[in-house]
Amino acid sequence: MNNVLRRREDLLSLFRIVVGLLFVCHGAAKLFGIPSGRVVAFGVWPGWYAAVIELIAGSLVLLGIGTRVAAVICSGEMAYAYFASHQPKALWPIENGGELAAVYSWIFLLIAFFGPGTWTLARLWNKQKQTAAVTG
Repeated sequence: MNNVLRRREDLLSLFRIVVGLLFVCHGAAKLFGIPSGRVVAFGVWPGWYAAVIELIAGSLVLLGIGTRVAAVICSGEMAYAYFASHQPKALWPIENGGELAAVYSWIFLLIAFFGPGTWTLARLWNKQKQTAAVTG
């Protein structure tokens, strides 16, 4: 257990990267039909805007740039999707098809709370800036 706790930040980074990649895939599928899916027409509310959030904010989460803010936006989008699209159909997520939206909402809230972990593009950029300042 101590080994897991020592690797906590690395595990958190891996978790964030996987979740961000999966979210980006949802946005890409809706906007471009890649890797698969139907394309949402430009400007259609709320589908097109949700896809843009999934692609952009999901990419930020994936890369570890502005992770906490991007994760809060993703969490809010998924909460909106659940309450606007799924919850009116039935009370429980298993009945209304909203399990994925509910889980994503809570996962992104968790990422916003705990942070991005150690493997982030932002941390890499800051490290390069510090090295350049010391050597320059």
